[in-house]
Amino acid sequence: MHDYLSGLFSLEGRTAIVTGGSSGIGRGIATALAGAGAATVVVARGAERIDKTVRALTAAGGRAAGVVGDLRTRAGIRAVAEAAVEPFGEPDILVNPAGINIRPPFAEVTEDDWDATLTVNALAPFLLGQRYATGMAARGYGRLIHISSQQAHRAFVGSGVYGVSKGAVESLMRSEGEAWGGTGVTSNTLVPGFVLTPLNARLQEDEAQIAALAARTMIGRNGLPEDFAAAAVFLAGPGSGYVTGHSLFVDGGLSAH
Repeated sequence: MHDYLSGLFSLEGRTAIVTGGSSGIGRGIATALAGAGAATVVVARGAERIDKTVRALTAAGGRAAGVVGDLRTRAGIRAVAEAAVEPFGEPDILVNPAGINIRPPFAEVTEDDWDATLTVNALAPFLLGQRYATGMAARGYGRLIHISSQQAHRAFVGSGVYGVSKGAVESLMRSEGEAWGGTGVTSNTLVPGFVLTPLNARLQEDEAQIAALAARTMIGRNGLPEDFAAAAVFLAGPGSGYVTGHSLFVDGGLSAH
């Protein structure tokens, strides 16, 4: 049974890069991929949180390294793309949880808000995927995994430019799935519900709103970063080779309720 499961899910011998991997959903996924055997590179802006995450992954028996980088500019994205291959070589798996969530009233959204959001949330996944997928295809194995949002599918609670950027990510996933089809490279998205992470710390101050969001799910609670571990390992592993262009909802049933 162990050999059978390894054939479906093991990431031994694979290399993964996880942007935003030092906190929230990104850290949950980085922990899962390292636990499944992938040499995992954690990319984030803060060196202290990166170091803490890398220490935790290695203490648990994984191989991990950190790269400090900033995805807010084209030059920063390109610098990350090259720095992230230094620890373990070209990746087999790219996961794109890094994101920003700027939510002014829609009439007050500035061009800078638009540019910042679309650059981190959509352009970075595109450029990183473009940079790495050619090598993945040449080696016959690659997994591009994006983190989308409910707001890529429906507008609510002030979706704003964030919703626009996540809609772009879903379309990027489909375009990548088509572009790399037949090469061994797949592209998919994980779609969270409301997850208790630093990205939405301000909203978590409103206990009534948190309870209301939990009540909208079928499971009866809001999400946690570790809820994405199994889904991420599945999409990163050999068992998902016939799954591409797909949005997998990990949301406690929120979207179906």
